[in-house]
Amino acid sequence: MHLTALQPVTRGPATDLRGLLLPAITRLPRLWWVPLLLVTVLGGVLRFVNLSWPHAVVFDETYYLKDSYSLLLNGTEQQWPSDADEAFAAGTPPTTLDEPSFVVHPPVGKWLIAGGLWLFGADDPFGWRFSAALFGTVSIAVIFAAAWLLFRSITLATAAGLLMTLDGLHLVESRLALLDIFLMFFVLLAFVFLLLDRDDGRRRLVARFSPHGMGPWLGIRWWRIAAGVACGLAVGVKWNALFLVAALGILTVLWDMNARRIAGVKQWFWGAVVKDGLPAFVAMIGTGLVVYVITWTGWLTTANGYDRQWAEQNPGEGLQWLPPALRSLWEYHVAAYTFHAGLDSEHTYMAGPALWPILARPTSYFYESPERGVDGCTVDSCSQAILNLGNPAIWWVGIAAVVFALVLWLVKRDWRLGGLLGMYAAGYLPWFLYPERTMFYFYALAFFPFMVLLIVGVLGVLTGRLGVAGFGDIAGTPAARNRFISRVWARRWTTVGLVFMSLVVVCAVFFWPVWTGRTIPYDHWHWRMWFDSWI
Repeated sequence: MHLTALQPVTRGPATDLRGLLLPAITRLPRLWWVPLLLVTVLGGVLRFVNLSWPHAVVFDETYYLKDSYSLLLNGTEQQWPSDADEAFAAGTPPTTLDEPSFVVHPPVGKWLIAGGLWLFGADDPFGWRFSAALFGTVSIAVIFAAAWLLFRSITLATAAGLLMTLDGLHLVESRLALLDIFLMFFVLLAFVFLLLDRDDGRRRLVARFSPHGMGPWLGIRWWRIAAGVACGLAVGVKWNALFLVAALGILTVLWDMNARRIAGVKQWFWGAVVKDGLPAFVAMIGTGLVVYVITWTGWLTTANGYDRQWAEQNPGEGLQWLPPALRSLWEYHVAAYTFHAGLDSEHTYMAGPALWPILARPTSYFYESPERGVDGCTVDSCSQAILNLGNPAIWWVGIAAVVFALVLWLVKRDWRLGGLLGMYAAGYLPWFLYPERTMFYFYALAFFPFMVLLIVGVLGVLTGRLGVAGFGDIAGTPAARNRFISRVWARRWTTVGLVFMSLVVVCAVFFWPVWTGRTIPYDHWHWRMWFDSWI
């Protein structure tokens, strides 16, 4: 059943509202947990094996390791002696100086790193990197859940988990004490919560349905509140999560708007704005703001944080309607924003957003050149490298998948492709607004999960596993009745999909040494540097 866009559905007395709004009942296979367990365990092994190597403070670990340990010791970030990195690498962490440190990222990611330090100590890199490896591993299970909720296919969910498991950017960020893996995790988790809320909200609409006026109020949406918590934590890692949080908020209201329209609510637009949109703002943005402020508890409850006494020292300045502690916190945020907005210093591995999808300039985190007899080197010259290079098979196919999904969405308006494209765009396109800012490839990790989901969604369409529902099609229409291609071509594309997944595995094996700092002959390292810009 195809409907003219933006026209409400006229329901007859025999129309099954549940069939219009809810997905067809798709039961999980009896052993659904086996592929989930396998891809998650595989991801965990790849992320935890030899996690202490390299036994050195790598790249931006110099900031986040020390900030995290300072949070654990003092509740706020303090400055360190100049030889702190060497002391950490030697297994003898020093003490902080009695002077606050100006840091420009919120504390959530650093508190999570501090959790690993508390559990395993700061005298070994395993403790520094434990939390990143844990959240990177769990994110594989989360994307499995996202793919299932979107596509109702264990095969596609397993493919999504495997792609995340075998990607180099995700793997490298999971093996170092850096922040972006936490940001990615909480954004993806919020997306999963909103997928659960979408189904729950439609069930509530069915149960309380009334076509009159703006339709029914759907009650307290607990999954939306959970999404708000996740959003607050995401912003509490890095502020660039705000673009993705805004997209999530718009997306969930659009889903409700379409549900009211399809159900035949007379004033479906205003019903979605007033009875869904305003409560969604409170549930997500309100909850997220409260959670975000709570994450600053260490700074708020101590007296020695940077700018902590600003309100007392500047009694007539700032936002006077806020209490002193929050007025100081606001001023701190103003200073941090000014830093971010003006960050334009040159860096060897800086890369603008146009370069990210094509892997034109990955970031080198670590490089050493041991000689024969050192660190297992058996030739005259060896290399040890950590390059946050995405798996080329995934990222280059991802470009084609995004383009195909966009064309398909323009033709069919499938809500799943539309939502994933929106999240991909929200994580990617805003960076083009700051052409002068210093940027790096690893910023792309925030939208990477949505690229993965687009890849498996497109594979599902091309292989006939996934039906494409139009803007107003019945939600539960079986895939067989909405096939995009013929069965013959579906079989051919299944072969292509298997070849693609095989290439992903081959690339992962090939690049594993330069993702993890293995000692390999220099020539072997150079074989893996396909382009000069990778060096």
